[in-house]
Amino acid sequence: MPTLEIENLKKGYKSPVGDFQTVVDVPRFVLETGEQVALMGESGSGKTTFLNLIAGILPADSGTIKIGGVEMTALSEPGRDALRAKNLGYVFQTFNLLQGYTALENVLLGMMFGAGANRTRALRLLEQVGLNDRADYLPRQLSVGQQQRVAVARALANKPQLVLADEPTGNLDKRRAGEALNLIREICRESGAGLLLVSHDVGVLNEFERVEKLSEVNRIG
Repeated sequence: MPTLEIENLKKGYKSPVGDFQTVVDVPRFVLETGEQVALMGESGSGKTTFLNLIAGILPADSGTIKIGGVEMTALSEPGRDALRAKNLGYVFQTFNLLQGYTALENVLLGMMFGAGANRTRALRLLEQVGLNDRADYLPRQLSVGQQQRVAVARALANKPQLVLADEPTGNLDKRRAGEALNLIREICRESGAGLLLVSHDVGVLNEFERVEKLSEVNRIG
């Protein structure tokens, strides 16, 4: 059973002048269990909307999204929230860490929406990403690269089937970008999670065996 299966997915919005504009139009997309796929997408290509639809953050206008065989698009908003908490990890370009909470607390808070906070696992994840000595640091006390590592640990907190990554190296220099990418891919492999990563960085894209152009996956792009 595929980790992710999408059929005839569409999403659009009304423009300021009242016209309806389709942003996402994906006939079919499949990501197999444990597969790691990179999507090549420029700004304005609908990549963030596409990922937010998969994550259940946005409701689709039509079509189906199945995560591990469960149809996300058939669920209510609370149902989508529950499925996302249990089966999805999301690494945002801007990290989205809560600034008033420590690295450890950010990971623990990520767990609260799933099976519940597990301090032992949270500390183990921080150790995996090389931050076992920074657990009590606030985001502002961490470097940009370290904040990215906290975001990766949080995304893996609930042992998701699928990890989504939206330009996860976009705010990092070349060396840190390589380290972050290797870290995300390694932890996904270790946990058996599938990975769908969007980037326009050729260096990042070249690391993946399967690279899809978002402009071809999404007929609007």
